[in-house]
Amino acid sequence: MVGEKADDGETVYRAGPAERGLGTVLSASRWLLAPFYLLLVVTLAGLLIKALQEAWHFISHVLTATEAEVILGVLALIDLTFTGSLIVIVIFSGYENFVAKIDIGTSRNWPAWMSQIDFSGLKLKLISCIVAISAIQLLKAFMNVKGTSDRDLMWYVVVHVVFVVSGVLMAWTDRISGEAKASK
Repeated sequence: MVGEKADDGETVYRAGPAERGLGTVLSASRWLLAPFYLLLVVTLAGLLIKALQEAWHFISHVLTATEAEVILGVLALIDLTFTGSLIVIVIFSGYENFVAKIDIGTSRNWPAWMSQIDFSGLKLKLISCIVAISAIQLLKAFMNVKGTSDRDLMWYVVVHVVFVVSGVLMAWTDRISGEAKASK
């Protein structure tokens, strides 16, 4: 760093060539995340294939299925939808927060929240989706209670409670952090 005197007499530090070069490399390294987001798009396509397979199985057996089987089929589709939504949230919000802004051009279909969500909001949306997915898995296990062992049910409940408590703690710490920033 090079120190220079400003007009007001304070010393202003300017980065030297090595420091500027390191900053440039570190800033450019964020683009290494772009392939990860592209891979998530591929996984979203794979999830769509699985959802189509699940929907075909559900529709082809709906007339002969019991009420519990119909509910389990619907829950499976909801679960896949939540998982797909989680992937989309990570793709768009993560890309915008860590790589670059997305130029939406004149698209009127762009969801307003996508360009406004910060890292804190991303964490809360992620944990909300994870809690919802966990709740659906737990509900599916209870709908099929005869085919699920007590040990498995206990672990479903424990994992779900851990996700819920984690979500509450994350929301609470973000609120405390937001209040601390607002009071400054």
